[in-house]
Parts: sequence; C-alpha cells; structure tokens
Amino acid sequence: MSSFRLFRSAARPRIESTDELSDKLKLLMLFRIVFTVFLLGSTIFIQYGNNLTLLNPPLMILYGIVIGIFFLSILYGLLLPRLKYLLIFAHFQIGIDISVVTLIIFCTGNFSSIFSFLYLLILIYSSTLVYRKGALFMALLANIQYAAILMLEYFGIIQPFAQRFHESTDFGLIHVVYKIGVMFVSSFAVSILSSYLAEQARETSKELKSMKEHVRRVEKMANLGELSAGLAHEIKNPLASLLGAIQMLRDDISFAPHHDRLMKIVIRETDRLNKLLGDFLFFSKTPAGNRQRLAVGQSLEEILDLFQNTKTVQGRLIITRDYPNNLYVEMDPIHFQQIIWNLLLNAADAVGEEGYIHVSAAVGKHGMIRITIQDSGQGISPENQKQIFNPFFTTKPSGTGLGLSIVHRLLESYSARLDVDSEPGHGTSMSIRLKQADPKSRL
Repeated sequence: MSSFRLFRSAARPRIESTDELSDKLKLLMLFRIVFTVFLLGSTIFIQYGNNLTLLNPPLMILYGIVIGIFFLSILYGLLLPRLKYLLIFAHFQIGIDISVVTLIIFCTGNFSSIFSFLYLLILIYSSTLVYRKGALFMALLANIQYAAILMLEYFGIIQPFAQRFHESTDFGLIHVVYKIGVMFVSSFAVSILSSYLAEQARETSKELKSMKEHVRRVEKMANLGELSAGLAHEIKNPLASLLGAIQMLRDDISFAPHHDRLMKIVIRETDRLNKLLGDFLFFSKTPAGNRQRLAVGQSLEEILDLFQNTKTVQGRLIITRDYPNNLYVEMDPIHFQQIIWNLLLNAADAVGEEGYIHVSAAVGKHGMIRITIQDSGQGISPENQKQIFNPFFTTKPSGTGLGLSIVHRLLESYSARLDVDSEPGHGTSMSIRLKQADPKSRL
C-alpha cells in the first residue's frame, strides 16, 4: 500500500512545469527591481524633504536595504538557471521579501508606518508561485514578524525611528492588538482569495491549452485522414492482385522446398501489409458503430479483468481501480474496449519490467465523465508529446504507431477528448472526457 501511495504521488500530474515557474520567478525579480527603484526614490524624497544627512540611521538602513535588494536580485538571477528545486527557491525568496518589508516598516515608524500594505502585495504574488499552502504559510510568517515588532515596540524593547521623521504617537495595548488583528484577518483573507483565483487561472489556462491542442490535432487528423484514405485504397488494390497472383503461382508451379518457403514469406508479409492498410483505413474513416448505453464501471471491470490475465501484465504489473458504478456513456462497446485496451497497452509498455497502472473514473467539470489511466513509467518527453498522435510515430522496437491515432479518431467520432499529462521520470496520465448519459435513457 505504501508503494502505491508513492506511485500515485509520482504519477500525479504536475500543477506547473519547471519552465513556467522559472518564468514567474524572472517576473518576480523584475518586479523586485522596480520596487527597489521606487524605494530608492522614496528614500531620497524623505532625505531631502526632512533635510537629513546620509549618516542618519534610518536613512542608512533604507539605503542599505536598496543596495541589498539589488545584490540579491543579481544573485537570484545567477542561481536561477543552476537550481533544480525552484519551488523551494521561491519559498526562500518570498521569506526574504517578508523580512525586508518588516525592516522597512521598522525604519519608517513601526506602529505608525504606512508600509504594512506591502505584506499584502507579497502574499498576492506568493499565491501564484507557491500555491495555497505556501501562501498561507507566508501569511503566518508575515503576521509573526509584524506582531513581534509591534509588541517589542509597545514594551519598549526596541525603539523605532518614527521620532526621526515626526512626533511619536502614544498608543495603548488595545491599539496594538487591533492592528495585529486587522493584519491577521486581511493577510489570510488575501492569501485565500488570491490563491483561489490563481488556481482558477491555472486551471483555465491549462484547459485552454488542452482545447487548443485538441483542435490542432483534430484539424491535422482530418487532413491526414483524407490523404491516407486515398493512398490506402490505391495500395490495397494492387496488393490484393499481388497476393492472388502469388497464391496461383504457388498452386501451379512444381513443389520445391526453397520456392515454397519464399512464397510463404511473400504471403505472410502481404497479409501483414493488408492488416496495416486496414488499420490505416480505420484511422482515415472511423466507422459509426452501434451506440449503446454503457455502464462505465462494469465495462472497465470486464476490460481490466481480461487485460490483467494477459502475458503482458501477469507477474510484473499491479493494476488498481477506482470508479463508481453509476456512470453511463453512449458508445459502441467495441469502440470503448478498443480505446481502453490501446491506452492500457501503451501504459504497460511505458512501465517496463514492473510498476503500477491506476484506472479511475469520475464526473468532472460540466458533467463530463473523466476516465484516467495513470502509469508509473518513464514519462514522455515534451518533444515526443507533440508527435504521439501522428500516424506511424512510435518509440517501440515493434509496432505500427497507429494505436493512439486510432484512439483519437474514435473519440473524435463521439465528440470526446483525450488529454495527455506527462513529465519525464514521473509517469504519464491519459484522460478521456466523455459526455455522460442519462442512466434511465433508452437508445
């Protein structure tokens, strides 16, 4: 069971790719530099507006913060291409930013500082980088630091620089608690809301990208289908004539062992070409099929029972299942079996010597049924992901490369969709989206 949890964790689709996170960190570095320029301008304004010298302690700290942020930005830029764990790097940067804001608040009046809103800005962009849990952790860190400096000021342990710029203001414990409470509520509210919006934006972006890829594949398949149909017919006719002629020759000429062996090779290879052309014709023009109301759970159970007892699976793969019994689709049973079987074969080939395949089904967005086949294999490289639906593309030593092309064409005939989510070294997830049928409907 623990091994299966590890598999599920490894095979689970990634929320965000390394390249996307890297691009966001670059934007954060740019934003940080812009903020530093703003802070530098504000510090210069304070200096000349109050006729202060560079040796003034708060000004020295503010100028030191500006210089420090510039150096950190350069260091971040140098480290970014060399680091592997960018999510940890993002947490580290955000934590440093929160500490810098705490120092700025201390230098600009602490309790009376107007810069406490900078915490909220950090929490907004942190939700796009470290997701909800990370944003909530950063909100907690900001609240701890803010509460600490206010309480330390109240008890006289630290002396803020407010008096340097304006007269100090007396305040009581109730005011301190009130400010801390307001910051606590606002920071966590901003973290929850912004992380929710960021997650929705990520899901929408992923959905749009998937739809765009699906439309591109459909257009490409349609063009290939028209071309392949004519080509397959042109090849099939002379091939049939060739097979007939060879069989007639075999019957007419005198028997000789080496002649018979050569003719058997010709007939065998001709039959293989005929089968390949049949698959190609199936790809070019998928038959309509006999639509029926299918119980998804029952159909998957039957297919998996058969698949689990094949030589491909026995002794090396563990197949797990997670689907309810109340999901129905309208589809030809043969087509449904062909789709699932092809995807299972691909998953089994990807796993290698031993591993796991997890088959699940559930109702997703817009009432669509989502059937997912996850494997613990080596994953698919980004380059190959662009080609896996192309006819005759295959990375296997043997195979026609038509399996996924046929699956795609079959699903297209039912206005369904196939999404692929894979990362090298973390397995592959193939998800089918089908329209849900009314369990009481009759076709």
